[in-house]
This record gives sequence, C-alpha cells and structure tokens, in this order.
Amino acid sequence: MTHETADMMQFARQPLVDADGLLCGFELVVREAPEPPAPDPDADDAQAPDAAAVRQQADAALHRMLAMLGTSGMHAALGGHRGYLNVERALLFADDLARISPERFFFELPPDIIVDLDLIARLVALHAKRYRFVLDHVSVPDATFAKLLPYAYAVKIEVGRVAPEVLVKLADALKSAGKILIALGVDSHQMFERAKAARFDVFQGYFFARGQQETTRRASAPRQALLNLLRLLASDPSVAQLEGELKLNPVLVMHLMRLANSGEASIGRKVATLRDAINATGTNRIARWTQLLLYADARKVRLEDDPLVQLVATRARFMEMAATRLPHANRKIVDAAFLTGVFSLVDAVFGDTLEATLDALTLASHIRAAILRREGELGTLLDVIEALERGDWAALDRTSATLAPLAPAELAELAITAAAWASSADEQDDNAGLARIEE
Repeated sequence: MTHETADMMQFARQPLVDADGLLCGFELVVREAPEPPAPDPDADDAQAPDAAAVRQQADAALHRMLAMLGTSGMHAALGGHRGYLNVERALLFADDLARISPERFFFELPPDIIVDLDLIARLVALHAKRYRFVLDHVSVPDATFAKLLPYAYAVKIEVGRVAPEVLVKLADALKSAGKILIALGVDSHQMFERAKAARFDVFQGYFFARGQQETTRRASAPRQALLNLLRLLASDPSVAQLEGELKLNPVLVMHLMRLANSGEASIGRKVATLRDAINATGTNRIARWTQLLLYADARKVRLEDDPLVQLVATRARFMEMAATRLPHANRKIVDAAFLTGVFSLVDAVFGDTLEATLDALTLASHIRAAILRREGELGTLLDVIEALERGDWAALDRTSATLAPLAPAELAELAITAAAWASSADEQDDNAGLARIEE
C-alpha cells in the first residue's frame, strides 16, 4: 500500500462470524479523502466546476480503490476469509471491476441505491461471472428491497431495529427464499442468541469481545498456568526459573518446543531440551506467545478463525507499530504499547472485572491507566484503534489530532498492516507454535 494511495483512501476491517462464533469474513469499510472545497460562487475569480474533470477525478478514485482491493496486502488482511464491500453504482459499472476477484469479495448493495433496468442488467451480468450480492442495512423491507431481492445471495438485517416477532417472521420468509441471513450490529451475547434463535447464519459485531459471566472464556487450568508464566516473565527470570515453571505444564512445553524449532527461532539444529528451547526463543518472544495464547478458544480451531485472537493480535501489533512512529519512541514505549493492546480486552477471557484482572497481572501503572482511563499517548492509540475497528472516521480524526505527525491515513494503513500480520499468525516467525491449548 503506497502512501499516495493511503492519502486518498482509508480502510477499516470489521469481523463477521458464523453460528459457532468462528470468523467467516470481514467487512471492509472504505473512507475516501474529502473532496477539495467547491469554489465560492460569489468570489470574483470563481470558476464553474468542469464536469469532465469531476468525472475524471471520480474514475481515478475508483481505479485506485480497485487497485488497492486487489493487492496481496489487502488479501492478507482478510486472512483467507471473504471480504464484504459496500458498493455504489459507479463501482458496479467500472471497466476494471475485474480487479476484484469474485472468490474474495461479496458486494453489499446500499439501501438507497437507484434501481433501474441498467442496474438489473449489470447485476445479472456480474452474477454470471460468479459475483454475489448482499442487501445491506435492511430494517424495513421497501420497494428497493423487493426489486433487488431476487438477485441477492444474502440479506444483512439490523437486528436491533427490528421487533423480535417481526424479526422471526422476516427471517423465516427469507430463509424460505433460500437467502443467507446476516445479523448486523450484534454487540452483545443476548443479541447474538436472539439472532441465532431466528436462524441467522452470519453475525457482524463485537459480542465475542464482551466479558460476560455466563459466556466468557473461562480461566481454566491452562490459562491459569499462562498467567503464572506471565507473572514470572515480568520478573526477569533466570533460565532455571523458567524451566521449572514450564515443567509444571506439559502442554506449554509442547508449544514452546514447536516455537523453538520454527522460523528464525531455530538454531540450525532440532531443539531437543526445554533449556535449549528457552535459550533459542528468548523471554521476549515467549512472553508475546503466552500473552496471545491467553485469548485462544478451547476448541481446536485455527488462529485465523478465532475472532478474539484476531482482534487482540491486530490491536497489539497496531499499537506497537504506531508507537515506533511517535517522536520520542524507544524500546520501552514500544513494548508497553504492545502490552496495552494485548490486555485491553482481557476481561473477555476472565470472569472478573477489567480492573481486577489488570491488578492480578501486575501491569505497570501507565499501562493500566491507558487501558482503564485512556491516559497518555498509549490511551490515545487505544482510542485510535477502537475508532478504526468501528469505522468511525470522525472519531479517528478527533483522536489522532494529538498524535502529530501521525495522520489518520497513516494510522489506518498501519491498522490494515497489523490485520495482515494477525491473520497470518500461524505463519509468523514470532508466533509459530501458537497452537490451541487442549483443556
């Protein structure tokens, strides 16, 4: 992703999960750079806008966006999952639409799109090329909905804006028509269960990151072992101390041996002893491996399919990369930034409050302040990544104003780069061996 492109467009990534809570796609929320101000009609030197120039500018913007969506970096940010992309008429009719693979993206049709014979013909032609369409932001079926429904693969419904009894009837009718149902705005476990009971197939929202007593990922014995290991790592332990702690947990030993024998951690020969594995891996990488493992689901699924691991890893990597670009950055600040991102969602794993869990982890006071009260630059960076997760561009502009010379476009670019890093966590040298903990 070039800086020229980043100056023109910004992207945010939002997760979609299936009924089992596993990742099955990401919506890419696109923000174009603001248009230059129109000339003042009362000014003496005002000139009427040139229609051809405006059209040329719009075509160039479409070309840039299509080029970006076809890049390997954007594909990496999707982590092998489908992308959901909101499209306008102009993009559907663009000559170079073929840059977007039908195997990689679903096209979301906005509720205010103008439907005429030309659009219907275009949808039919694109469907023949295996492009699939989603009706977006449906709450009340209207005339536009009725015209487009025959050409839709899926329907995305704002479940929070539909009465429960109406939701069930609407879902039943659409399921009978063979449509995939996507629940939009699922930000609580209660809403997830409600949509799931109505036989929705896919769910978009952050309910999986909300700590809740009856549904949170419990602090089982392996996770307690990870916490104990993290506390020890924070005290700058000797190899003998680490070896002793790890020997109490055979599953952790297995993971560490895999980590030590992969990628850059390899010392040129197969590591056969725990002590060699510790020396080959290093305490810093062991700590990061342990921190991310805290969020791993008990089920044996790939890391790129675990929405909570993806969210946490993306936050942590973003925080780390953004911190390196602060004017007074140093290793201590960068490491603290990674920790802030990692532990900002720890209440989704453990049954206690966020504050109590952070106390148990004995984190530095400025990291706790950043997470709990959004203090300091680390707190600001955390606000930035949350704004990007929501696709809240106004909040991004407002929050990033204090981070100069970091600009919103650069921060959005870093977030997509972090997403690509998180989505390939199983292949990263720093994260090799992040296999599931068997509970």
